[in-house]
Amino acid sequence: MSLTTVRRAGLAASAAALALLVSACGSDSGDKADDGKTAQADKTASAAPVSAKPLSAAELDKAALTQADVKSGKLFAKVPLQDDIAQAKVKTDKPECAPLGRLQAGTYDGQPAATAKRSWLADQKKADPKAGLEKALVAGIDRDKVIVTLATYADGGAEKTFAGLKAAATACAGGYSWTVGSDTTKVGKVTPTAAPEGADEALALTLLVDADEGVKAPAKAVLVRKGATLAYFSGFNMASAATGEDWDFPAELVQAQLAKLG
Repeated sequence: MSLTTVRRAGLAASAAALALLVSACGSDSGDKADDGKTAQADKTASAAPVSAKPLSAAELDKAALTQADVKSGKLFAKVPLQDDIAQAKVKTDKPECAPLGRLQAGTYDGQPAATAKRSWLADQKKADPKAGLEKALVAGIDRDKVIVTLATYADGGAEKTFAGLKAAATACAGGYSWTVGSDTTKVGKVTPTAAPEGADEALALTLLVDADEGVKAPAKAVLVRKGATLAYFSGFNMASAATGEDWDFPAELVQAQLAKLG
């Protein structure tokens, strides 16, 4: 693998990166039949799950990660422009895969009441001076990058959106493509992995992406729901984009975010 390949692969990867409120009210009447219907309606309403209330914009921003919440790496409260992709700008070749494309692009799905975004970059690793030039170059870009998007939803939107994304992961397991502007990312395979614990619902995925010069690079994505709020995590590793080797998603980010969501 040449220096040019490492640089091009790393840059290519960097550019690419990476529900129900129910209530019922009955009215009283003197008719016994009506009383029975009302009682049944009340029983059904009390048995139905009631979704949590969405956070306000201020509450959501307060719940977003800060540097003090992470044990390592650099947390950016202001996301770099190239990573701050609007939902509407993400297009997919298959409509059913649109939620996955948005997750990978580091944005949200559905129609949230408020959103907040952060990005995180792992610490620089020290290269072994005895490893040789090419290995040293790969070690130099061996850094995980994760975009974290919080989105809070009203009227059961978080549950609906989570279900839609989970369905997309199944429907699009064989691959799809997503595009932002003139940049297209081709995903060859979507594989569910061990989901994090501590959330009301959780989903973790490895997405095999076509990188540079035939390299198949594993990108990572995690989605967790806590009440009416979804936390989207889109991650990649630049060294993995150059070599195709797998890497471990920084699970501590998810746990730190869940802790702040309560």
